[in-house]
Amino acid sequence: MGKKLEGKTALITGASKGIGRGIAETYAKHGASLIVAARSSSEIEEFAGKLRADGYNALGITMDVSNPESVKEGVKKALTQFETIDILVNNAGVCRLGNFLDLSDEDRDYHIDINLKGVWNVTKCVMPLMVKKNRGKIVIMSSVTGDMVADPGEVAYAMTKAALVGFTKALAVEAAKNNINVNAICPGYILTPMVQGMAKQSDSANPDSVINGVAGAIPFKRMGKPVEVGELAAFLGSDEASYITGTQIVIDGGSTLPETASVGV
Repeated sequence: MGKKLEGKTALITGASKGIGRGIAETYAKHGASLIVAARSSSEIEEFAGKLRADGYNALGITMDVSNPESVKEGVKKALTQFETIDILVNNAGVCRLGNFLDLSDEDRDYHIDINLKGVWNVTKCVMPLMVKKNRGKIVIMSSVTGDMVADPGEVAYAMTKAALVGFTKALAVEAAKNNINVNAICPGYILTPMVQGMAKQSDSANPDSVINGVAGAIPFKRMGKPVEVGELAAFLGSDEASYITGTQIVIDGGSTLPETASVGV
């Protein structure tokens, strides 16, 4: 039996670390050729080199998703090595905690430019390739934050991640005529550098207490692993998900299930 992503080329943004790296590693395992993109040229080149050393077909490209010209140049470079892009995983994202009344316009725009405009920019550049072939898969990394739940200090992040759910649904309707599936993944807490950074912002003296507190409130009593999100992303990027579009799939270990912290047996 062939691998589920064999013969497919995938572009994954924000791929140098965290969930993006986990998705790239999972896609490689399932046979995809990879275009891994990130803002840090040294980190993404190192990661692409590791993938190639492990026997996978991978190209690293430097891309600032908030800059349309950078996106165009990155995709142009990718197409010099690969014929087309079959799967787009819009994963690049940021989170900077801050009380709403203390947040600056720069803080607001930092989230909008990367989390929201970044998805817009990359999709706008890649989707014409899929329209031309009359097929494709677009996976968008949203979050349970914003659309379902929120913690103090997450207004800017929650706003942008919730907006991606609307983007997913509306684009899915438009893209269906070209056999393009558009779906969103909504992770809960996954143990990544971003989450570790949020823990430091929450309690710089003891960030581990924040990590442990979050994990303790999850029914599985642990945070998720990037490769677990990667398996879901691989499914959504495969032909197995051919009749799924415009939906958001939660992967959170049940963290959004508890109704209260004190009621129950």
